[in-house]
Amino acid sequence: MDYATQSRFSDPGRHADWLAGTPADFAALRDIASGLVFHYRAHGDPLDHGFAPARRAEIDLRYAEAMLGRLRELDPTLSGSPRRPTDQILGCCRDSTLLYVTLLRHHGIPARGRVGFAGYLVPGWHLDHVVAELWDGSRWRLVDPDFASLDSVDVLDVPRSSFLVGAEAWRALRSGAVDPSTVAVAPDIAEPFLRGLPYARHNLALDIAAMNKHEMLLWDIWGGMGLDPVVNGSDAVRADRVAGIDPVDAFAEPDLHVPTTIRSRNPDTGDWTEVTLH
Repeated sequence: MDYATQSRFSDPGRHADWLAGTPADFAALRDIASGLVFHYRAHGDPLDHGFAPARRAEIDLRYAEAMLGRLRELDPTLSGSPRRPTDQILGCCRDSTLLYVTLLRHHGIPARGRVGFAGYLVPGWHLDHVVAELWDGSRWRLVDPDFASLDSVDVLDVPRSSFLVGAEAWRALRSGAVDPSTVAVAPDIAEPFLRGLPYARHNLALDIAAMNKHEMLLWDIWGGMGLDPVVNGSDAVRADRVAGIDPVDAFAEPDLHVPTTIRSRNPDTGDWTEVTLH
């Protein structure tokens, strides 16, 4: 698969010209991407940082072209210099990663999003997270574009032991190497689906999609995915098999392939929206 070319989600479209002045350097591009998104939960209440309530809708921006357009309206400069919070878009780690992947692919650097769980954000926890995986000329490396820097890990070279991608996370939970009670979207979110095996299965499907250049929202649902609070025996065995095969082959299976129409559940309201992808 050609990870050096844009997907329909990462394509900058009419804003490709805005990226022309950015450097073809993965470290410098990470610095740019890390300042473009204000995390709608982790950075505190957006209202306390000057965001108008109507801007909460930005968390559902799906395509890089729309995200770049909004960023360009807010501040027409694109550099590694810090932006004011309100000159960033509201979003999450998926959005920082998508924008970083857009920048990398714009310069012909092979890159893809990886969905899994980070063990370096809160001690003792493996938390829902998305990072980029790029080819640096000799190997695939994990790079976290969601933070300017972290004391706990090198954001330019995240160890595989510190970030478990979808299939690795699933296998670690099933083998007992990782305690399912430490796996969650966030420690304070108690909804059963958003913890342990149910959410690991969800992220397995999202990571398979991302490996096939379908960089989905973290609250998208399609095919065999659901909000079941437990994973039954047959579903667990199925996920075991899926986690052990090539992600391109897995994506070819009808219940894992992303269809034209999906459902998306707003993380604020819990409301469902039917979305037709273009």
